[in-house]
Amino acid sequence: MISEGRVTVNGRVVSGPGAKALWGVDRIKVDGQEIPGPSPRIYLMLNKPFGYLCSFSDPEGRPVVTDLLENVPQRVYSVGRLDFDTLGLLLLTDDGDWAHRLAHPRFRVPKTYKVTVNGSIPEAILERLRKGVYLDDGFSGTAKVARLGEEKGKSLVRITVTSGRRRLIRRMFEAVGFRVVHLIRTGYGVLELGDLKIGEYRHLETHEVDAMKKMVGLK
Repeated sequence: MISEGRVTVNGRVVSGPGAKALWGVDRIKVDGQEIPGPSPRIYLMLNKPFGYLCSFSDPEGRPVVTDLLENVPQRVYSVGRLDFDTLGLLLLTDDGDWAHRLAHPRFRVPKTYKVTVNGSIPEAILERLRKGVYLDDGFSGTAKVARLGEEKGKSLVRITVTSGRRRLIRRMFEAVGFRVVHLIRTGYGVLELGDLKIGEYRHLETHEVDAMKKMVGLK
């Protein structure tokens, strides 16, 4: 079709097979008919409840996060995972490149959690967490850690990590002798959970998507 002069890009006939065009940005026509651009991508933030799986289905019949997405006809995937017993900020999208980069440890996207543990946690233990601890699959990496307070015999801690390994936060606290009794992710990159209610979701604003893309080297 190119050699026959049937393909145009932005109104100009393509001269050879090495010519480049950006789908969805450039106007590409064949025989005068414009090629439709890609469908708009969808980017969602969900406040994941306890007891939901980050999956499309479960053989045991347990609820999955996509059950919560009303009026979303597109098939979306979670960006990384939150465990069955972890709550909070979960991103979902049909943009595979965006999801892959945000979840990949190479891009070191920060993720922030509010952690509740039994007992009073000393400052020395918080400092160990900041420096990182050794787990069965290697070094946890350093973390930003702040004490939020204590109530009813439990300590509240905010921790930010850049690794996305399996059950990392729970294992880090177990490594220093504390058991996590409640865990909620409150931040992901530049995004914060804010006042989004448990079980509800919202579409990300364009500037939020763009800011997250910038963090992982996407335009």
